Amino acid sequence: MTMSSCLPGRLAAAAGLTALALVSTAGSAAVSAAPAPPKYKYYVALGDNYTAAPLVPPLDLANLACLRSGGNYPALLVQKLKVPKSTDVSCGGADTTHVEASQTTPGGFLPAQLDAVSKKADLVTIGFGANDFGVLASLLTVCPKLKKSDPDGAPCKKKFTAGGKDQLKESVSKTKARLTAVVKAVKSKAAPKATIVLVGYPSIAPAKNNCAELPLAKGDYAYLTTILSELNKAIQAAAKAGQAKYVDVFKASTGHDVCAKAKAWVQGKDPDLLKAAAFHPRAEEQAAVADLIVKTVSGREATITSADQEAWQAGAEARRQQSAAILATPDARTRVTDRLRQGGLFPSGR
Repeated sequence: MTMSSCLPGRLAAAAGLTALALVSTAGSAAVSAAPAPPKYKYYVALGDNYTAAPLVPPLDLANLACLRSGGNYPALLVQKLKVPKSTDVSCGGADTTHVEASQTTPGGFLPAQLDAVSKKADLVTIGFGANDFGVLASLLTVCPKLKKSDPDGAPCKKKFTAGGKDQLKESVSKTKARLTAVVKAVKSKAAPKATIVLVGYPSIAPAKNNCAELPLAKGDYAYLTTILSELNKAIQAAAKAGQAKYVDVFKASTGHDVCAKAKAWVQGKDPDLLKAAAFHPRAEEQAAVADLIVKTVSGREATITSADQEAWQAGAEARRQQSAAILATPDARTRVTDRLRQGGLFPSGR
């Protein structure tokens, strides 16, 4: 199995950004360089499944309770920004309530994610929203079950807009208020001038057509995109209200939806132990998110070179081989598959 070797041209690959030197003319020896990205000393990652990135290589058996990958975007970001100290407490199934309250997982109770933030933290990423009130669970676990009732219609939209109000949009509106509170709580605990970044969600459904990997009624593809767009707008609004930064993953992932086959950044309905859990981000998406965050916190346009592409490809393949080696051990494979069966990645919400 071979990971995609190419990311969008505007995104930097795993090798990171390279300063561009401008050499003066007229025989002058003076050299000026573009300013280097900000130097961060302590990075903390808070988030849910789309930050934890279940099954993205390499597997981390020490974090099976959260199904947190050793190759998720926080791990890649540490390498790109060369942050000397970092803490990643993202966890599958988490929602915004788990920022200040403990989370129950198949592996036991986990402390509030906010506990990881201290005055030493000068960079914090926040990736929450989709699990609140069961929005993602409704779109990806409830809606497919409704397809048979009206394959050519929009039975999911009909269900959640019955009575004249869109239940999922109302839930997203509540999530916006929660996220605004999360930013405030994080800022109160982080370093005074810490950079706070809210990360949005990628595109899941195609603009046109449909596919077996995303088994929805034809009219519900657009409904899924509508709700996801509303969620990303809510995240962006919360970032603005809290004077934090926002990373637009949705726009960057256009054309990389579940139905994009080899170009997909999100796995389809069937999990792949060497790629991603069902309906979760693949390695390509996590690499792209890391690059987008680098661009956001550095203020510099990302560029990509053939060397960058080769470095990312080599790193991705090495991580895939690490996962393959782990899964070759029957006991480890059983532990991973058992954890997937335990579920909890798409909670019904609260």
